[in-house]
Amino acid sequence: MRGTWPKPIYNPRIPLMPALRSRLLRTAPALLCTFLFLSTMQAQKWSGAQTQLAARIVALTGPGTMSLELVNKCSLSRSEADEIRRGILTELAAAGAQFVNAERAAATLKIYLSEDLTNYLWIAEVRQGAGEPAIAMVSLPRPDAPIAEHETLVTTIHKGLLWSQDTRILDVAVIDGNPSNMLVLDESNVGVYRLQGVRWQQEQRLPIAHSRPWPRDLRGRLQLRKDHLFDAYLPGVYCKSTMAGSLTMSCFDSDDPWPVGTDQAVLSAFFAPARNFFTGVVAPPLGAQNTVPAFYSAAFVPREKYTLWLFAAVDGHVHFADGMRDQVAAKLAWGSDLATVHSNCGSGWQVLASTSNASNDTVEAFEFPDREAIAASQPADFNGTITALWAETSGASAIAIAHNSETGKYDAYRLTFDCGR
Repeated sequence: MRGTWPKPIYNPRIPLMPALRSRLLRTAPALLCTFLFLSTMQAQKWSGAQTQLAARIVALTGPGTMSLELVNKCSLSRSEADEIRRGILTELAAAGAQFVNAERAAATLKIYLSEDLTNYLWIAEVRQGAGEPAIAMVSLPRPDAPIAEHETLVTTIHKGLLWSQDTRILDVAVIDGNPSNMLVLDESNVGVYRLQGVRWQQEQRLPIAHSRPWPRDLRGRLQLRKDHLFDAYLPGVYCKSTMAGSLTMSCFDSDDPWPVGTDQAVLSAFFAPARNFFTGVVAPPLGAQNTVPAFYSAAFVPREKYTLWLFAAVDGHVHFADGMRDQVAAKLAWGSDLATVHSNCGSGWQVLASTSNASNDTVEAFEFPDREAIAASQPADFNGTITALWAETSGASAIAIAHNSETGKYDAYRLTFDCGR
């Protein structure tokens, strides 16, 4: 049997292999030199800003023991942020700094890497003892990035009319179920409705008790809760639902902050009780920002390392807040109503903004691949003026209230989204 086996046959060598090996040997030094050159150029790109920031920190602290934490809140990669941190440590050490644990340090440093559309901004928060922190910062231009071609998003905003009435509607909350229920907040009551077939039938009216007159331009907010049905917020008044056999509501004079975010991004803000806007004091703080400009409404865009908040401010501009600083988006000609929705379209997050044209108001969806708004839908038209735009508690849809210029009524719509290409 042994003699019947065929002789082994091996594949011949690939004829190009010796030439390829020779070519690699010739080009390897060049590739290594190119890599070293690019690494050197990358290090040199940050060296000026690293030297400046270190000098400004040492001018505040003097040489001595310090701890350092770096927080990357911009589009730089982790490797780039690590490289910047190493460079700053080197510059500080050259100026006499000694690095120890925070418990043993005479000064603690927290450096934030931030950015806007044109510049990087590095901000150092310096704490010594129990005093207020001092701030040192530098800025440097962002390199010109290639203009990305954004795919056109065919997102359709669907308007579903929920309720219409003569008195001003402040907010609406839909409780999906079988059957569904709805709460309607106005200046006097929280109306409780149940869906019967295709119509909402009123079941209760819960009166709102308040000791002071309402401001002229009244606003209000409904928030669904897990441990009880809902909370209602009005200027200087907080109302809470209770269940003691039947649904009731208790109202109190209060200056508690109102929720302006959703379940995905929790934020509360203090409302000016005699006016129609938020004061700018927010809770919890946005990183190092305890306050933002006074604003009418807020939205947010989740990022990998932080949350970018947008505020429709009383100065007529949209402001960005990334936890370190305030930036004005001067090009955004939006109205005073913003909201964020978490949909299945595009990136999954859209900012709804009210806009005005010659005859009526519209609501349009936008995305933020960087800090520039990209239209993600056609505008949805309303017969009149938008008076409120709130994200629903779940964040998957929004409520828009419009004062109908034809009927004079206030119409409440639920805004949902359809995605396509």
